[in-house]
Amino acid sequence: MAIPSVKAIIDFSTGASFGNPLILGSGILGTNILANAGSVIVDVSSQLDSITTSRGRNASADQFQAGTLNMRIVDQNGDFNPQNPNSPYANLLTPMRKVQISATYAGTSYPIFSGYITGYNTVTPKFVGDVVYTTITAIDGMRLLSNALITTVTGAVAGEDTGTRISRILDQVGWPLSLRSIQTGQTTCQADPGTQRSALTAIQTAQTTEYGAFYIDPSGVATFKNRNYCASTPANTPIVFNDNGTDISYFNAMWLLDDAQIVNQAAITATGLAAQTATSSASITKYFVHSYTQSNLLMQTTSEALNYALAYVASRAETTIRCDAITLDLYTNNYTAGTTAAIDLDYFDPVSITTTQPAVVGTSSITKNLQVFGVQHQITPNSWKATFTTLEPIIDGFILNSSLYGVLGTNTLSY
Repeated sequence: MAIPSVKAIIDFSTGASFGNPLILGSGILGTNILANAGSVIVDVSSQLDSITTSRGRNASADQFQAGTLNMRIVDQNGDFNPQNPNSPYANLLTPMRKVQISATYAGTSYPIFSGYITGYNTVTPKFVGDVVYTTITAIDGMRLLSNALITTVTGAVAGEDTGTRISRILDQVGWPLSLRSIQTGQTTCQADPGTQRSALTAIQTAQTTEYGAFYIDPSGVATFKNRNYCASTPANTPIVFNDNGTDISYFNAMWLLDDAQIVNQAAITATGLAAQTATSSASITKYFVHSYTQSNLLMQTTSEALNYALAYVASRAETTIRCDAITLDLYTNNYTAGTTAAIDLDYFDPVSITTTQPAVVGTSSITKNLQVFGVQHQITPNSWKATFTTLEPIIDGFILNSSLYGVLGTNTLSY
C-alpha cells in the first residue's frame, strides 16, 4: 500500500509569515514594523517519531479553536534540546518559531498544519544508548492574535461590513497580507468601540456579528467566511463514506443523539441597542429551555439582531441522530480514495456518511449529509489515522434565505 510521505519543517526566523520571513523590530505584534530577515530552515522529516495535530470548531462556543501540534522527534545528539550549548541551533531554540507539516501523495502536496512553537521538551534516558526524544509543541496563528492587545482600530467606522472590519484588525497587528483570505461580510458594523481587548476577541466579535466563521487554515492563512458561505451547500460533490464496500470505507464512525446542539431561546444584543430575543415554544415544551446569549455585538440595527436570534433558534430548535466523527485508517489496503480524502478534507467540505445497522437493530442503514468542522491526524512510522468531526451547517440555508433572516420576523417561532 502507498502511504503519504510526511514533511516537517522548522523555520527559525521570527515573524508571522511562512513565506518570506518577517521580523518584529522590538517583538510586539501590532506595534512594530515587520521587515524581511534571513531564516534558518531545518527539515526534521527523517527524525519523526510521532505527530498529532488537532484543529476544529467548538460547537458549544460556536467558535473555531486554535489548532495544535505535538511532534516528537528522535534527537540523539540533542540538537533540539535548548539546554545543549553545542547544538547547531543553540541560539535559535526559542518559542514562537515557525513549524509546518505537510503530506505528499501521488505527486501532490497537502498542508496539514502551520503554526508557532510553544515549547521544546527533551527526555533524557537513564541508560546510555537509549533513544533520546524531543517533543515540540506548537499552536496556530490564533495564538499570535490572542496575544496582541488592541484598543482603537484605525479606520473602523460605522457602516463597513464585517469582512472589512476584520481586515482592519489584522492590519492593526501587522498580520501579513499573504496570510489572509477574507470574504466580504453581509452585515454592517457600528464604529469600533475602542476598548482594550485582544485582536482575536475583536475579530471573533465581528465574526459572531456576521453569523460567520473565522479560523486559521492548515497553510496558516487567517480565513473569514460570511454567513452566506456558512449556510450554502458546497458546490463540490460530497465525499461518500460507507461500511458496505461500495464507496470509501472508514475505521470508525461515532453516532449519537443528545441535546448538545439544541437552542430554543436566544438573546442577541448589539452595543447600545435593546436585546432581541427569539423563542421556540414547541422546542421548550419538548426539551425544556436551552438558551444562547450574545452581547456587545456590532450590528447597526435591532432588526439585524432579531433576525440573528430567529435564525439561530430556527436552526437549532430540534435535534436528531448525528454522526459526530469519522476516523479513517490510511493503512487500509487499496485505499487510494480514502488516503486522498484523509489529507485533503478541511472545514466546510461536504461528506456523506452511511452506517449499516447491526442485525439486532435491523437491516436498515442510516445516512447523514454533513460538513467537516474538525480535523485531527495521529501519525507514527507504522500508523496514520485521520479523524474528522462533522456537523450540520452552521446556519440552515433555507432559514437564511427565508423571512427569518433579512426581513424582520416575529419573536416566537411556532413549529
